[in-house]
Amino acid sequence: MLASRALLVGRLLQRSAVANKVNPTGLRNQIVRHGHDWSYRVNGPKPEMLARVGAQVAGGFMWWWVLWHLFHEYEHITGEFDYPDPSSWTNAELGIPADDVE
Repeated sequence: MLASRALLVGRLLQRSAVANKVNPTGLRNQIVRHGHDWSYRVNGPKPEMLARVGAQVAGGFMWWWVLWHLFHEYEHITGEFDYPDPSSWTNAELGIPADDVE
């Protein structure tokens, strides 16, 4: 067990020594990973055609759904019932005391 831990510590020290080694240009070595496309200050990779078409179809369906329901079920926005005329409300209904009460 102790030998395996010593081996791991040795590998760690070796990697740190390699990482801290200075190049002739004065820069430290960098570990370069090529797991994905590089997109620093440039546009990223273009999505696949299926993803772009799927996004357009989903967006078109969403707008159709919204506009269709705005046209056919506008009561959701305007309300189902007529708005009452405020001029017909009495002072008692509005909670205003009478003028002669002090």
